[in-house]
Amino acid sequence: MTPLNPTALTRFARTYIWWTTPDVAITMPERVVAQVMNIGDYDDVQALATLAGDDYLRTVLAHAEIGQFTPRSWAYWHYRLGLAAPGHVPAMPIRTFA
Repeated sequence: MTPLNPTALTRFARTYIWWTTPDVAITMPERVVAQVMNIGDYDDVQALATLAGDDYLRTVLAHAEIGQFTPRSWAYWHYRLGLAAPGHVPAMPIRTFA
């Protein structure tokens, strides 16, 4: 994945990663991006898409961890990024036990 500019992510980290400091959050850019993709408001999602680009967003979605996306945002991003045809969104990541 192409690393994003940490300074650009700081604004998103302050808003969407409330359980740690922005400095710590930006060390995990995929987590910040996934959080904005999941719960970001319209303006932040548009800014993120411009900043990151669709290829990066596809990669974040492809490597999503369990619980990072709601069913609604999971479907939205698959449709928006051209990863699913209507009615054919792939299953969300699920927890498996060995």
